[in-house]
Amino acid sequence: MTEISVYIIAYNEAEKIAAAVNSVLWANEVIVVDSHSTDDTAAIAESLGASVIQVDFEGFGKLRNDAIAACSHAWIFSLDSDERCTPTAAEEIRTIIADPDAADAWYVPRKNWFMGRWIKHCGWYPDYRQPQLFRRGALSFDASDTVHESYEIHGSVGHMQSDIWQFPFRNLDQVLHKANRYSTLGVDRLERADKRASMATALLRGLWSFIRIYILKLGFLDGWAGFVIAFSNLEGVFYRYAKLCERRKGWDQPPS
Repeated sequence: MTEISVYIIAYNEAEKIAAAVNSVLWANEVIVVDSHSTDDTAAIAESLGASVIQVDFEGFGKLRNDAIAACSHAWIFSLDSDERCTPTAAEEIRTIIADPDAADAWYVPRKNWFMGRWIKHCGWYPDYRQPQLFRRGALSFDASDTVHESYEIHGSVGHMQSDIWQFPFRNLDQVLHKANRYSTLGVDRLERADKRASMATALLRGLWSFIRIYILKLGFLDGWAGFVIAFSNLEGVFYRYAKLCERRKGWDQPPS
């Protein structure tokens, strides 16, 4: 029987890690890749039977490559701590890995729950972010990417039909925290790409991200949740470019 490893990346996710681990206990191996959480994330995961390894966070690209390297089996399924593998998705995964002619890497549709509702628009469904089921050696990530990591597929590609669930934010405070954290992590990527840096560019990029999500991707059909998603993207994009501008201009303290 074909065996499969599951890795879950986590940092200070004590409230979410138990549900994530429990949803994949059908796998042959569950590895939680923790970046030195200061809460009970690691202890909770270990109490449920998962193996925990500690990896310094140096960007999501390197983190995922390290997670893949820690897996033992021929097939690998990746899950974030705010995601849940549904029983129907688990059954489809078992069917895929049992087929010797199956594609090498599979995109998995994700249903996102936010502000008390399933999000059907905003680009959040089916939300094929990156292949989450793949044969060993079929997927690698750019280790230099700190956020929104790019990847390379080595082989054929398929798309699963069964959804997994994602609960990206417990409250609006987490929305703001993520926008701030990801805008900071994204500055290095903008600089490597030699992007223009000005406050006008930051504003125009932010406005375009709002229009793209709220209008072009029909976010307005998701009610206030769609508006918040679009607006938080505006903030994240704006501050990413504004922080790049800050870095390049080196705004100093006033003279004493």
